[in-house]
Amino acid sequence: MREKNKIQSIPLEISEQDVIAAMKSIPGYIDISPGDFKEVYQAAYTLAIQRLLSSLKAIDLMTAPVELVDQDMDLVKAAALLAEKQISGAPVVDHDGKIVGVVSEKDFLREMGVGTTPSFMQIATHCLNDKSCMICSLRNKTIADIMTEQPITGLLEMTIGEISSLFVDRHINRLPIVNADGRPVGIVTRTDLAHSYSAFGGGLNHEIPA
Repeated sequence: MREKNKIQSIPLEISEQDVIAAMKSIPGYIDISPGDFKEVYQAAYTLAIQRLLSSLKAIDLMTAPVELVDQDMDLVKAAALLAEKQISGAPVVDHDGKIVGVVSEKDFLREMGVGTTPSFMQIATHCLNDKSCMICSLRNKTIADIMTEQPITGLLEMTIGEISSLFVDRHINRLPIVNADGRPVGIVTRTDLAHSYSAFGGGLNHEIPA
């Protein structure tokens, strides 16, 4: 696995020909050399990216409302719900609606005894060699039995830079966003981050953990 680095802003690489063409496109006389122009452009671009990283917040990125699962929901129903909504995980809440965990397909796979990142053929081989299908291990259990407790959460005013660093540092794929009462109001996923980066024109050096 490649080492993951915190998100950083980097200048966009431009050629000498790009600079000269850009200068010619500006009406009037410009008293600046191509080298100076390129240096100013790169510095301005870097500052602009840093400004965007600080201005874009969780409330701008998150998916809301967020799909929630109750800690007492049985695993079969929970799996059906996630499949129906076409999502791979969701925040888990207690009877008061406060977040108490996060559940994902990795938790289901771990409970089934096939690790967290099996291939289809590994799952098929496991089922074919076992007299009872491993999915049976999910019956008569609830979300509370397999969820990841003490979930990492974020606040509405958290910046995209802070969220990205948290994804990399804590090796998470989704970040529930909670209000002051600890109740989830949205969620930021790797897909949400990828969509936000597209607005930057590829001028970021970033990695999002799988």
